[in-house]
Amino acid sequence: MKNPGRNLIKRYVIANWKMQLSVAESETLALDELASCGEMNEGLEVVICPSFTALERVGKAVKGSLCALGAQDLFWEAKGQYTGEVSAATLKELGAKYVIVGHSERRQHLGETDLMINKKVLQAVKSGLVPIVCVGETKEERRTGKRDAVVERQVRAALQGVKLVGSQELLIAYEPVWVIGTGQAVDPEDAARSHMVIRETLRDLFPEPVAQRAHIIYGGSVDSKNIDGFVRFPEIEGVLVGGASLKPREFLRIASVTWQAVIKHNISKR
Repeated sequence: MKNPGRNLIKRYVIANWKMQLSVAESETLALDELASCGEMNEGLEVVICPSFTALERVGKAVKGSLCALGAQDLFWEAKGQYTGEVSAATLKELGAKYVIVGHSERRQHLGETDLMINKKVLQAVKSGLVPIVCVGETKEERRTGKRDAVVERQVRAALQGVKLVGSQELLIAYEPVWVIGTGQAVDPEDAARSHMVIRETLRDLFPEPVAQRAHIIYGGSVDSKNIDGFVRFPEIEGVLVGGASLKPREFLRIASVTWQAVIKHNISKR
C-alpha cells in the first residue's frame, strides 16, 4: 500500500495586480476571483497581491476563504524613520501571509540591489511572512549565455544568511525580465531548465529537507493559453500571474488547470 503522504505536491497560483486598480476595483476583483477559485483547495494555494492601499479591503474580502493575501513589497527594517515604506508587522496586521520581494520592475525602475533584496527576505522570514523572491535574466544576459550564472547569483545573493525554522517556506519566482508584460512567455521546457538550476542552487544552500520547503514558480506573461504547457513540468511548482490575473475568466482557467494537474498527480501517488 502506498504511503498516502508520499510525494504529494502543492502548487501556487499568485496574482500580482501591480498598480493597476483602485481600492474599490481591487475589492470587487477579489470577490470575483474568490467566487471563481473558492472550491479549489486540494494542494493549491491561491494568493492575491493587491497594492498597499487595497490590502485592508482585499484582506477582509478573502478572510476565512481558501485564498491567501500577499503584499507586493516590504521594507527591511521593523520600524523607523523610513518615509513611504511599509513594515512586515503592518502587512501581517492586515492579514498578509506572503510578500513579493525583488520584482524585476523594482530592480529596474527603483534601483533595488541584491543587497536590498537580501535584507527584505531576511526581514520577511524573521517576521513570519513567506517571501516570493523574484529572479531572472535580461534579454542581453540571455543572448550572451549568462542566464544560468545570473539566476544562480541572484538566488544566492537573495538568500544569503536565510534560515528557515520549523515549517517555514519560501518561494522563488523565475521571471525572465525580457518577457514580463510582452505577452510572450518563455517556452515551458526552457523555463523548466532554469527551475532545475535554481533547485540545484537551493540544495547547495540548504540541507535537503529544508531545500524542499523552497518552492520554485514561473512568472512572465502567463495566461490561460499557455498555462497547460507549464503545469506539465514537475519542476514548475506554480505561476506568478500579472496581467491575466486582472481578468477573472483568465485567472479562473489558470487556477483550474493548475488545480487539475495537482489532483491528477496526487491521486496517482495514493
